[in-house]
Amino acid sequence: MVSSEYEGRIAARFATFDQDGNGWIDREDFNAATKAVLSEFDTTARSDKGQALYIGAEAFWQGMAGIADRDGDQRITRDEFVNGAVKRLRDNPDRFAEIARPFLHAALAVADSDGDGTATVEDTARVLKALGVPEQIANATAAALDTDTDGKVSESEIVTAFARYFTVPE
Repeated sequence: MVSSEYEGRIAARFATFDQDGNGWIDREDFNAATKAVLSEFDTTARSDKGQALYIGAEAFWQGMAGIADRDGDQRITRDEFVNGAVKRLRDNPDRFAEIARPFLHAALAVADSDGDGTATVEDTARVLKALGVPEQIANATAAALDTDTDGKVSESEIVTAFARYFTVPE
């Protein structure tokens, strides 16, 4: 049985994906997230980094839809999200991380100004704000992602934290 506290936490995570607030997650939400990140970093959609981010977003959408879109209508409702994706993935957070990895990798590359495979804590916060996270939370989250306190956020730090955040225990 899924507890109401657990459902509340998952509903908050659902809202993170529902970029336009229409009550469901669909491909357009992933495209909107991609456009927002590219705009924040003045990166064109036709650039290599832009194309990689769109490809990563599509892979993420396809993976999530494959797990959660129970009725096949190309929309993931809150109920499908709570009872589909999260319940199926909470016992295997690595699976969810792997679904998200292409998008997270590409977003990190967009934010990586010096090409070293990492993003500064500040640029990580910019990505989060572009995705709709309030500034104070984005800043605190980006700082917390820097687990080795080197001032940079790596792909492994992001993927691990992402899996933990979206596959919360009941």
